[in-house]
Order: sequence, then structure tokens, then C-alpha cells
Amino acid sequence: MAGNALALEDTKEVLLFLATAGVVVPLFRRLKVSPVIGFLGAGVLLGPHGLGRLSDQPWLNLFQLENTERIAQIAEFGVVFLLFMIGLELSYERLARLRRLVFGLGAAQVALSALVIGEIAALIFDLPQGAALVVGGSLALSSTAIVIPVLAERRRLFTIAGRAAFAVLLFQDLMVAPLLFAVAMAGAQGGGGGTGAEIIYAILPAMAALAVLVLGGRLLLRPLFHQVALTRSTEFFMAACLFVVVGAGVASAINGLSMALGAFIAGLLLGETEYRREIEVTLEPFKGLLLGLFFVSIGAELDLSHIARAPLLVIGIAVGLIALKSAILFALARVAGLPAPAAGEMSLLLGPGGEFAFVMITAALADRLVPRDVGATLILSVTLSMVAIPLLALLGTPKRSAGSAPLDPELAAAPPPEHRKGRVILVGYGRVGRLVGEMLARHKLDFIAVDDDPKLVARERPQAPNLYWGDATKPEFLKVCGLDEASAIVVTIDRVQQAEVVVGIARKARRDLIIIARARDAHHATRLYALGATDAIPETIEASLQLSEATLVDIGVPMGLVIASIHEKRDEFRKQLQPDGEEHGRRRAIRLSTRLKDAQSRDPEDLQEPG
Repeated sequence: MAGNALALEDTKEVLLFLATAGVVVPLFRRLKVSPVIGFLGAGVLLGPHGLGRLSDQPWLNLFQLENTERIAQIAEFGVVFLLFMIGLELSYERLARLRRLVFGLGAAQVALSALVIGEIAALIFDLPQGAALVVGGSLALSSTAIVIPVLAERRRLFTIAGRAAFAVLLFQDLMVAPLLFAVAMAGAQGGGGGTGAEIIYAILPAMAALAVLVLGGRLLLRPLFHQVALTRSTEFFMAACLFVVVGAGVASAINGLSMALGAFIAGLLLGETEYRREIEVTLEPFKGLLLGLFFVSIGAELDLSHIARAPLLVIGIAVGLIALKSAILFALARVAGLPAPAAGEMSLLLGPGGEFAFVMITAALADRLVPRDVGATLILSVTLSMVAIPLLALLGTPKRSAGSAPLDPELAAAPPPEHRKGRVILVGYGRVGRLVGEMLARHKLDFIAVDDDPKLVARERPQAPNLYWGDATKPEFLKVCGLDEASAIVVTIDRVQQAEVVVGIARKARRDLIIIARARDAHHATRLYALGATDAIPETIEASLQLSEATLVDIGVPMGLVIASIHEKRDEFRKQLQPDGEEHGRRRAIRLSTRLKDAQSRDPEDLQEPG
């Protein structure tokens, strides 16, 4: 019995979180409210400062998150997975094009905000200079874990405001290690600061470890995933993805950097490979669950009784922090050349505090740099400011999209391919798919190609950088390839069942999508039409028609008449194969008439009888 009680105690938090996720996500999405708010609210309710205060009701203990420290340790991986997925979305080229925003706007924001907030904290709480700078540095950081999902959910991540916000957040993440070192130095010297040489000597090993991580990742990650892909095992591929994310994070943390930064570097390296889209599909559930747990852990630490004891102080710090940082960010963004609407949106999003403030303030409390009551007040104020981020995002979004148009090449950095509208998705890159891709490229049409043969992808990837490895029979995989924005999908795979699955998924996802599919024979084409294909091309029929066309042309029949008769015969077959063959035939006749008029205008002699 004691063992059963222990097992229940160990798994209660997990069961409570899973139940919370099952209720919060569908409910808040139906209400069109960010699930972040739901997870934070659930954390407040289920935490020790919510139901935990009702200790006179023992049955409520079943619904209480008691071991919040253990939850917080696991929840940190939510930020790690988030940064890894962000790295997948980027490339070195895009990152290089954002360097002015990262190391210009980002550096200026952190430095100026830390100095101003530190001076104000020294006046309010009577802190020594070293402790005040620690507080200023911690509050200068913003919430990557909330801002990025909110921007993605509102489809604002690739606007000027979204790119600028990401650039600033990236620099803030780079500064986590130096700021934590500053906390340790200030604690060791009783609130003073370290010398410049000491800081440099402490940071150099971390930078060396970062260089090793980048070089090692470039050499090892692609071969690793190629070997795993050859096994065609979903379990092995998932294990490899988790190993890379957690391993890169741990290696980074061991060398004095944040786990999130190590995961970001790993994602950035894998974002250049043909496996990035399958990795994204594989890890998306883990990222969502762990981020939800992260927000629950933040809410669980929120003690609303502190607000009741000192409401003006706690709320005033939260409001003042948002106002002060937003003002600094807006001014710096305008100096950097951002338009006013984008600068306003970005500054409101980054005005609140961030999750790394909890880490820094906790470290400052452990080193006795900050009094415990001051630390508790700051943590509560930061949490309240973070809760306001979804509302601030709503307030900051420009009324008209014109205000978010890029104005210079750096801000106009191309968005990731899956966010381009009007592209064609090419499923299968064998002999047929490769020829279709060549024709699309010849007409300067944007397309992305996918194939599930790792050897084929590795062989063709150098000549086709828009070719990716993955399983197109997964709806999630087609979604990350841009199914929601695509103009058409061309299915060239020769496996009957897989082709039917892809056509069915595509039609279920979008009723307006053009779907062209390769069919083995007339019977297969009939099934593809029934599943929703716009056009199904039977190999046997097309081979016969091409033979007929070549024969007629070679024996002297005018090209125009041959083309017309071939199209008429093709339409006859379509009417036989399609459920709505009559309507489809009428549409085809209109297009054929247009083609014939074009052909006549180009070369009228083609339609004349031979002399």
C-alpha cells in the first residue's frame, strides 16, 4: 500500500497537467483566447497558493500541484524546445541579415534598460549598486516563451514587428550566461562587481564551447539523421530528435551557457538540412506540452496574497516595468529605422518581464544579494507583467497591415519557405517528380519537393535545395510544408495506397486546392477523382495518347488538329473516370478553346491541310 501511495504521489502532478492540457487548449481555442492565459490560470488555481490554501479539505489535495520545484525543473525544457524550433525556422543567411537588429537594437535595449531599471530599483528598495544592476539586468529581459507563441498564433512572427522582436529576444538569450555570471561575481564580492579581465576569462570558455558545438554539429548532425532515416523507424527518429535537443542543451549548460541557447544552435544547424520538416513534425507535440507545463509552473508560483498585502507596490512595479521598457524600446526602434506602428507593437510585446528573470532573481536570493521580500515582490510583478502579454499583443497590433510592410533589405529578410503563399507542393521526387520540378522551375514557379527515400533525397539535395525528406502521408507534415498557403499539390509517387492517402488528406484540408495526381491506370484514376483530385493522370492512357500524337504528327497531320483531337480524347476519358465528368468537360473545353486561339495567333499555318 505504501508503494501505491508513493506511485500516486509521483504521478499526480503529471496526471493533473495532462488533464489541464486536455481542458485548457480546446476550450480557449474555441473562445479564441491564447491558451497561455489558460495554463497560467490553471497554475494559479492548482498551485500551493490556490487550492493549497484550503488545507481543511483533504479531498482537494488530489487536485493540488504540491511539488512545484520538480515541475519547474521539467518545465524549463519547454523554453529549450521552443528555441530549438525557432532555430529550425531560421538559416544563417536570415540570421546574418538580422545582425544589425540583434547586435544593435538588442544590445542597446538590454544595456539601457538594465541601467535605468537598476537605478530605479536602487532608489525604491535601497539596494547596493551591484545588487541593483542584477535586478536591472533581470528585469531588462523579456519572455521568449510567451512572446514567440503569441506572435505565431496571431500570424505576426514574420512582420517587421515580429522579426525585430525576435532579434531583440535572441540577443537577450545570448546575454543570459554573462548576466548569470555577473550575479555570481556580485555575490562572491558582497554585492560588488567583477573586473573586466575576470569577466572576459569567465566568458571565453563558454564561447569556445559554443564554437565546438557549432563545428561538431555541422560535421555530425546530417550523417546522424541520414543513418536514422535509413531505418525508416519513427521511434528511432523521435529518439534521435530528443537526443539532439536535450544533448545540445545539456552540453551548453555544462559550459556556462543556457540550455535554450544550445538547443537554438542545434536547431539552426538542422534547419539547413533536408530533415528539418520531419523533425519539426516529430517535436511539435513535445514543445506544446512542455511549454504548457512551463506556463502552469509560472502560475503555480504566483501568490496573489502578496498583491493583497501591497497592491500598489506589486501592480505599480508591473505597470511601471511595462511602461518604462516599452518607452525605451520604442525610442530605440525608431532610431533603428522601424516604422512607428511596428515599433509600438514590438515595444508593447517586449515591455513585460521574462522567464529568465525568475532564474536570475532566484540566484540573487541564493547569494543574498537581494532581500527575500524584495525578491518575492519582483517575481510576482514580473509574473503579472507576463500575464498581460496576450492583451498587449492585441492592443499593439496595427489596425491596417500596411504599417507592417518591410522598408529595408534587412527587415525584408525572406520568410521561411513554408510561409510563402502560392507555391506548389511536389510529393515524390523520382524521375516523374524531378521532371515536373524542372518544368516548374523553367516557368519560375516556386515549389517545395518532398520524398520519403533518404538515399534519393541525399543524392538530389545538392541540385535541389528545396527538396526535403519526410512522410507526406502525415497531415502534420503536409501542413509544415505549407499546405494551407499552397496553390497546388502534385502527387507523383507510384505507390497506389500512399498516393490516395495524400490526395485524401489534401482535399480534406482544403476544398479550393488544385490537386494533380499520377495514377497507375484508369481504375486508380477513378479512385483518385473520388477522393477529390482535380486531375488524375493515368500512365497507360497518357502513354497511348502520346504515341497517337507522335504517329499523327509524323505522318503529316497538322499539329493544331492533332493537339485538338488529343485533348478531345483526353476529355472523353476524364468524363468516364470522373463523377462530375460533364462539368469538368465543359471547363476543359473552355480552356482548350483558349489554347487553340493562342496557337492560331502564333502560327495559323499549323491548322492548314498539307499541300
